[in-house]
Amino acid sequence: MSYERSNVARMAGYVYGEQPDGNHIVKLNTNENPYPPSPAVAEALAGFDVATLRRYPPATADDLRGVLAGRLGIEPGNVVATNGGDEGLRLAITTFVDPGATLGLAEPSYSLYPVLAAVQDCTVAKVPLDADWKPPTDLASRLNAVGARLTCLVNPHAPSGVLLDGETIARTATELDGVLLVDEAYVDFADPEREHDLAPLIHRHDNLLLLRTLSKGYSLAGLRVGFLVGNAGLIEPIRVKTRDSYNVGTLAQSIAIAALSDADHAERSWRAIRSERARLADALRAQGWVVPESQANFVLARKSQAAEVYRSLRERGVFVRYFDQPRLADCLRITVGTPEENAKLLDAMDQIADRLGN
Repeated sequence: MSYERSNVARMAGYVYGEQPDGNHIVKLNTNENPYPPSPAVAEALAGFDVATLRRYPPATADDLRGVLAGRLGIEPGNVVATNGGDEGLRLAITTFVDPGATLGLAEPSYSLYPVLAAVQDCTVAKVPLDADWKPPTDLASRLNAVGARLTCLVNPHAPSGVLLDGETIARTATELDGVLLVDEAYVDFADPEREHDLAPLIHRHDNLLLLRTLSKGYSLAGLRVGFLVGNAGLIEPIRVKTRDSYNVGTLAQSIAIAALSDADHAERSWRAIRSERARLADALRAQGWVVPESQANFVLARKSQAAEVYRSLRERGVFVRYFDQPRLADCLRITVGTPEENAKLLDAMDQIADRLGN
């Protein structure tokens, strides 16, 4: 006999990127930062008093929230710390979308969104992105028409890396009846020349929620620290009511503060990734792939033989991400690695292209 809820029985779980082991593996499939975290993280670990682990962590992570708020130029009351960005998504859906109500998505997008919607037993309304991987101008009106309580936009977009500007985000927030969550997991890698900063918008739009994480930009994917930013009217019910008690551990809070204290180290990795991103995109285009301009730490490469190339790369120990779904079945999402990793990828792709005769 099955005891799970009927909606859980019907749903499929999230499909994770492969986590292969081996010294000779080139792992470019899960958008991790290829560079290590700040030495301040090692110092925090070495100096951590393990005796403190007998007590619960600071419940609302006030010190961490203060550091995050200071970096963004907002107040701590506009921030709630989460156990990774994924918990932030779950909390937003739990807080703002009733079971049976509607979650709005652009399609394609982060594949965890519909999984979390299924857990909440809510309906998903998907609006296809335009050919340039941007939402159509009538996105808000279409989602308002179906009563979307929360709309998720990942920006820079995954899996294309295309970045929507602040004006577009502000207009969308104005037009939507429900809450707009902008998932900024990859925003640290955006070109500084874009001067992209959505934080000031939370004071003008009481329905705008921003999701950030330390997993990518600060090389802390294994730590699981994220945070939500928004008007106090959005943040308070999450912090006070729906958030798990003691949701971010003592060690995680300490390491996160240490990493944030050394922003220069993180920014050096962002510069290196931006440089390699440009080189990788140009090299892929030279091999005949169509690659949109990415502002993330990955690129999306399109060619008719993508599935076969994916399998051939995997046989060579080079892992990239392939999505067997509409609009992406001829694409590979490739994380930007170190120069050495990218060179191995491109060399393998050259060999495969020779074998395939293109």
